[in-house]
Amino acid sequence: MSDDIKQKIQALVDLETKGWNTKNPDLFLSIIHPDMVWPWPPTADDHNPEKWEFGMGRFDLERWRKDWQTIFDTHDLIHNHRKTVKIAISEEKDGAFAVVDINTLWRHKKTGEDFHWNGRVCKIYTRMPDNRWLLIAHTGALNYPT
Repeated sequence: MSDDIKQKIQALVDLETKGWNTKNPDLFLSIIHPDMVWPWPPTADDHNPEKWEFGMGRFDLERWRKDWQTIFDTHDLIHNHRKTVKIAISEEKDGAFAVVDINTLWRHKKTGEDFHWNGRVCKIYTRMPDNRWLLIAHTGALNYPT
């Protein structure tokens, strides 16, 4: 059963990646739990959560779709490299997390300014009563010593 769950979690990571690659916010938004909140560190070196901030607040489908679509409309995706480092499953088989190294570079179409998501993230999933898995928490990208 654990291998089956790991495959489901990897499929969610891959679906999110496909959403970024194809600039389709609905692929990513389809896997988000309605209670998700998403704090971000101001920089990839700000490991102390005391410095973190909210960019989007609690999940709101229409607002989040609009925010992501704005990025897609105003930026070109230069590259999107993602590598799953680890998938862990709770003993009860009702929670999981994926550690993913991301290197996603967006470039503003008008200004040429880069918008870079680079570092290690932790994507936390919960199993719903209908056995679907949804993303309920996500850390911002952080740098870690190797």
